[in-house]
Parts: sequence; C-alpha cells; structure tokens
Amino acid sequence: MMLLADDWKDYELIDTGNGEKLERWGKYILRRPDPQIIWPIRNENGLWKKADAHYHRSRSGGGSWEFKRKLPERWTISYHDLSFYIEPTGFKHTGLFPEQVVNWKWMIDKIRSASRNINVLNLFAYTGGATVACAYANASVCHVDAAKGMVQRAKENLALSGLADRSVRFIVDDVIKFVQREKRRGRQYDAVIMDPPSYGRGPRGEVWKIEDELYGFVEQCIDVLSPKPLFFLINSYTAGFSPTVLANILKMTVVKRFGGVVTCGEVGIPVSSSGIVLPCGIYARWEAQKK
Repeated sequence: MMLLADDWKDYELIDTGNGEKLERWGKYILRRPDPQIIWPIRNENGLWKKADAHYHRSRSGGGSWEFKRKLPERWTISYHDLSFYIEPTGFKHTGLFPEQVVNWKWMIDKIRSASRNINVLNLFAYTGGATVACAYANASVCHVDAAKGMVQRAKENLALSGLADRSVRFIVDDVIKFVQREKRRGRQYDAVIMDPPSYGRGPRGEVWKIEDELYGFVEQCIDVLSPKPLFFLINSYTAGFSPTVLANILKMTVVKRFGGVVTCGEVGIPVSSSGIVLPCGIYARWEAQKK
C-alpha cells in the first residue's frame, strides 16, 4: 500500500529526473539528488534553471550546495498548525522529511481517539516531526536521538509550533542503551516510534547496523510497552528493504505479545508536473485490535 503526502501547501515536489528532484520549500526552490530517480528530465528549463540552490554530489562522497542567490540561514514552513525550520545541510537534507505527514496524521488520530493519556517514545527522533505531531495531539513524548544538534532543532520546532509547554522530554543518548535503562527504571510507554538509520554511531561510538540490530532492538522495546499499548511504528529509508520485512518483525514480536494488527507499505510524494509518484521510504504499523 502506498500512502501519499499530497496535502502540503508549503512544500511541493515540482519535477524529477536524472537522479534529481526539484522541490519548493516555502518560497525557495531547491534541487537535490535522489538515487531512485532513474528516468530523464523531460525539459531541463524553467524552474530547473531557476533553482535557488543546487546540491552537487562529490565523487569522493558527500557534496556541497551551490547557491544561485543568497538564502536565509534557515526559514520556516508549516503543515496545518505545525511549523518547522528548514535549513540546507552539508548532507543534502533540509531538516524535514515531508512524506512523513502520512504518519503524523495517523499518530494524531490514534492518540486523539484513545480517550486516555498516551505516553510516546520516539527513537532516532531526528528534528522532531513525529514528536511535534504527538505533542500536538496532547500525548506526553520522550524524544531520543544521539545527535545533540538534532535534539536542539527538535526543541526549536516544538516551540515554533507553539507547543513548548507540552510534556516532552528531550534526551541525547544512544537509543539502545536508553531503552535498556528505561526497562530497569520500570518506565512504560503506550506507543513507540522509530526511524532507524541504515548505519549510525551513538554519542560514545556505539555502532548501529540495521540488519544486525533492528529485530533485537524491537524485542527490547516490547519490554517498555505498557500493558495496553496503542501503536508501534517503524519507518525506514534503507535501500533494498521491503515493507514486509518490517511487518514481519512486528508480527514476530509485538503481535506475539499483544495481538493486534500490522499494516505496511510505502510512503510517497506526487510530482506536480507529471502526476507520477516518487517513493520515499517504507513503513510498518502495529495497532491494538479495536474492540
């Protein structure tokens, strides 16, 4: 199943081709690489030539931005009542993944429909898109990421959305060690969100490889779930992974303990100039069986 992020006003995927995508972030147009775009650009004129900034990959790895005009160091865009800072980084990213609105909407609906206080654990939480969405739905959130700068940006995004007074804990830590400590403390959560990288390092050099660590980590997260959990979401951008892989992990772990149902699929963004859809990752969702 493909879920489409098709209701943005401040973001638009204008066109794609030749391994690149042309995007509008608020009033600025960025040109960035995307390895899944293996078709040609139909007409490399117009906005392709007028992009405000163009990220060029380096043959030695990484890359850099070519700015066609001076841009603010960062600017803001909004999705309904939620607002976020956008900033072109040295790794081609902007600090937000717009396709994730499909998961934000689902989480907001689940939390609001629960008719009880919900405590959410957001792991590999990056700049806090999911944290802001869950806080907006009045959940308590524990936001965990190993990168201090990303946690700081998440705090800023929460405040930017007018939610600084909500119940959110921000933690800079290795997620595996944090979950192990939470288990020892006896802390419990009604929902878990994770967006694990393919490869990463914790603040003390801890190595994460998704194919080696994910299943065991999900098993550990079960031990911090409350007796009646609400949902468990895994999102991934790892190339080569099928959504069914994530679904199987949830079925073999969360469903085994709590029952419930699992759905999975892709997330994507429509391309406004052509009508095609750019796939932007995969997801698997567990939710408690409705009574």
